[in-house]
Amino acid sequence: MSEAKPKIRLYIDAPLHEGAVLALDRGPSNYLVNVMRLSEGAAVEVFNGREGGWRVVLSNAHRKAAELTCKTLLREQTVLPDIHLLFAPIKKARTEFIVEKACELGCASVRPVITRYTNSERLNLDRLRAHMVEAAEQCGAVSVPDLIDPAPLETALRDWPERRLLIFCDESRDAAPLPEMLTDVPRGTGAAVLIGPEGGFSPEEAAYLRGLPQTRAVTLGPRILRADTAAVAALTLTQMALGDWGG
Repeated sequence: MSEAKPKIRLYIDAPLHEGAVLALDRGPSNYLVNVMRLSEGAAVEVFNGREGGWRVVLSNAHRKAAELTCKTLLREQTVLPDIHLLFAPIKKARTEFIVEKACELGCASVRPVITRYTNSERLNLDRLRAHMVEAAEQCGAVSVPDLIDPAPLETALRDWPERRLLIFCDESRDAAPLPEMLTDVPRGTGAAVLIGPEGGFSPEEAAYLRGLPQTRAVTLGPRILRADTAAVAALTLTQMALGDWGG
């Protein structure tokens, strides 16, 4: 009878292979030993975004410096769909929600962009990445999206790759619905979803975006969505059309 997969999953930035001993910092050590009350011999799954998910056992249950030993490969490393997210930062909790859901929905990378009406430019990137790691641990992923440093909108789009679609979510709602705009695009095509701030894009920014040859302006329906809701809706529809959700 095969062993059940461990219920606890941890992201660890260390090489993973059979027999590897993983020394844990105080945080994960405390989590496993004090919070989850695991004892030596308990099984955990770990991943690093490069070498798949591994079954490991707790070989040293020290509450401040625990150790794990790699045993067997549980799942092969997979490649995330080539779908990126660009979004204007909003309020702290909602920005954290966006990056968390981007991870759960299978984004390859996430980048905050600063627009004219962005009203929340201060970001704690370490905290945002921690939210993505936690989301990956909970949703069964073996990868964590890249978190790219914030940049002004035009800087982020400068030298935009010729073959990468830019899906511009236009709050003016005078464009076609997103699913209709992607019906002629082959699955697997690289794309980025662009979500604006709570105040929307300025007329100059909208004109600039529409002028880029890679842009497809889309609408997300008849209602005005909050930026965090729009991010989830747009990523879901894009994954269904171009990513690993469809047949």
